[in-house]
Amino acid sequence: MAELSVGDKAPDFDLPTDGAGRVSLSELKGKAVVLYFYPKDDTPGCTSQAQGFSEMRNAFEETGATVLGVSKDTPSSHDKFKGKHHLTVRLASDETGEMLERYGVWVEKNMYGRKYMGVERATFLIGADATIKQIWRKVKVPGHVDTVLKAAKALRA
Repeated sequence: MAELSVGDKAPDFDLPTDGAGRVSLSELKGKAVVLYFYPKDDTPGCTSQAQGFSEMRNAFEETGATVLGVSKDTPSSHDKFKGKHHLTVRLASDETGEMLERYGVWVEKNMYGRKYMGVERATFLIGADATIKQIWRKVKVPGHVDTVLKAAKALRA
């Protein structure tokens, strides 16, 4: 599948979330969506990123944007992760990896010379019209939430 680019229509999805919920892009239509992909619940970088988005959730909501984190972890793993770290952002579960593939974030990784498939830390800013407004790939956690918030504010302006 071709890599998604700014201006492309964001692929729809329908996934289970923490708290026994479900979320789909079509249900969020009319709102900007900050869709962030992360490798694994309760790992240092992912925890720090989720805490950052949780701390700034109200600021994102003021821009009209909904924040949604996605990983391959199960909804019950998301529930434990949220409870342990007092997270307030919604977390969706893509256990099959189908959505991760459509967004091009299921990638080959390399750690200590060992190659394996995993989730690329990436963030997509999707406009209220369901088109991709901005993409950050191979995200470094420090400062990322602020960068995305600035882009969400600019989208609203």
